[in-house]
Amino acid sequence: MTGFWRSAACGLVILCGGLSARVDRVQAADALRVGAATVEMQAEDEMVIGGGIGPGRLTGQEGKLQATALVVAGDTRLCLVAVDVLMINRDYLDPAAKRIEEECGIPFENILINSSHTHHAPSTVTIHGYQREEEFCRRTVEAIVAAAKEANARAEASVECQPVYRLGQEATVGQNSRLLLNDGFVFWIGPRENALRPTGPFDVDLPVLAFRKPDGGYAGLLFNHSTHCIGTRQPKRSPGFYGLAAQELSEELEAPCAFFSGAAGSTHNLILTTDEMVLRLKGAIHDSLQAAQPMSSTRLAAVKREFTYRVREFDEETEERKCVDYCQKYAPQGAEYIAQVFRDMREILRPQQGQERSTWLQALRIGDAYFVAVPAEYFTVLGIEIKRRSPHRNTFVFGLSNDYIGYVPNRDAYDLGGYQTWTGLHSFVERGTGEAIVDECVRMLEEVGRE
Repeated sequence: MTGFWRSAACGLVILCGGLSARVDRVQAADALRVGAATVEMQAEDEMVIGGGIGPGRLTGQEGKLQATALVVAGDTRLCLVAVDVLMINRDYLDPAAKRIEEECGIPFENILINSSHTHHAPSTVTIHGYQREEEFCRRTVEAIVAAAKEANARAEASVECQPVYRLGQEATVGQNSRLLLNDGFVFWIGPRENALRPTGPFDVDLPVLAFRKPDGGYAGLLFNHSTHCIGTRQPKRSPGFYGLAAQELSEELEAPCAFFSGAAGSTHNLILTTDEMVLRLKGAIHDSLQAAQPMSSTRLAAVKREFTYRVREFDEETEERKCVDYCQKYAPQGAEYIAQVFRDMREILRPQQGQERSTWLQALRIGDAYFVAVPAEYFTVLGIEIKRRSPHRNTFVFGLSNDYIGYVPNRDAYDLGGYQTWTGLHSFVERGTGEAIVDECVRMLEEVGRE
């Protein structure tokens, strides 16, 4: 544990390639014009749900599965889109962003698309024991583009809005769920009565950014938090507890409300009901809106950069034992099925070992608030490290943005083990990638903060 806390406090410097930076900056404007819009994605009962080890299906739906877009316009425009899906790769998201660029005139580098990580929607990624639902992926792209276009039109027609901000807190709807058990395993599924302690931190930050109109209402708002989006009121398709909270807030505030998922790779809710999570989140957000203050700046900036990483090399026998040993003890009824799913994933990855790939990292500034977007189920300790090292006080991390490269743990987590580190289509980057992302994000934050 000493090594973990040393890493969390200080970080490790790993250099990994970055390519083709594109930056768009403007001088501060007196006010902002803001538009927000939502477009629903239709789903059918026969579609496979993403988030489990094997293919599952759900009958019926609660809430909406939707794309929520915010366009913020000053001397340039930013477009942020939150989508109620598990995660989605850049082969769909790049064309979506390029269409927004072409049809709205918003620069590609100024467009951010974030997945909520709901585990209750049709699968938009090939992972574990099932393929992505291509038709639902296409519908998701269409919803993203349509929401962005509508938000852009509303921004063009918008009255001047004042950005107001509050760093709220919600410390109870999740926890570090990678619990160290007394036999040396790290908890994933099954009993946990023998848990000793969490293996990392939980991020309580709940930033709330709203755009207030002259009449006191809102043109739109967003919030960011860092827990796995798992939890429904009914066993149906659902945007999950974060999405349900956002949709209820939208109705109560009469303005689109967008949830942007954070660095939640190591955090889950383990105890609360969905009703209770929604209640607590909404209460914290309402409290933040009551206390929100106008920003001192309305300056906008963005940089999006390609980041190079490698697929890890692995030993088949070692990986087999990690999965089998845990599952035979803590999930014996499903142990062989789970083990076979992991064998099949490793078979896909075997010829790809050491392969170099590229993905997106992004940093944005909206007035006094700074955001970085990473394409992963990013471990919370790494997200906190970005905040600690950022040159800007109000810095926040969006996970699962613009692409998907699996879980990205910190270095010490690989030694501790656990599901999030077992090699598969859900976890395949080499050790040190997470720290390299920290380094690059800090550099990008410096860029977007330059006057």
